[in-house]
Amino acid sequence: MPAMNSSEGRKLFASKGCVVCHSVNGVGGEDASMLDAEFMDIPMNPFEFAARMWRGAPAMIEAQEDELGYQIEFTGEELAAIIAFVHDPDEQAKFSEADIPDALKEMMEHLEEEEEEEEDHD
Repeated sequence: MPAMNSSEGRKLFASKGCVVCHSVNGVGGEDASMLDAEFMDIPMNPFEFAARMWRGAPAMIEAQEDELGYQIEFTGEELAAIIAFVHDPDEQAKFSEADIPDALKEMMEHLEEEEEEEEDHD
């Protein structure tokens, strides 16, 4: 079993791009489910979490390619860390926009602007 490092998971949640579609602490995208710890199963079952991701994989891959331009890749260790993060309310309390890399922040802002323009035209 890989180590489940929620602190590393906090960094990966932002840097890998999960934050583009998912939010934690009100920070992140609104196109997919919130991943706040309060909504997670207790006790944590990382295999069930991975199974849910697997069931949603086709839609997630399509969204990643649309939003990011590529499919996110995870190692087992990275996925374990992200799963630990989404189950750790103390680590989530530290999560903020400052965790999001500048390039992803800019992309998210651009996507928001495009959505607003589309709404204005409808």
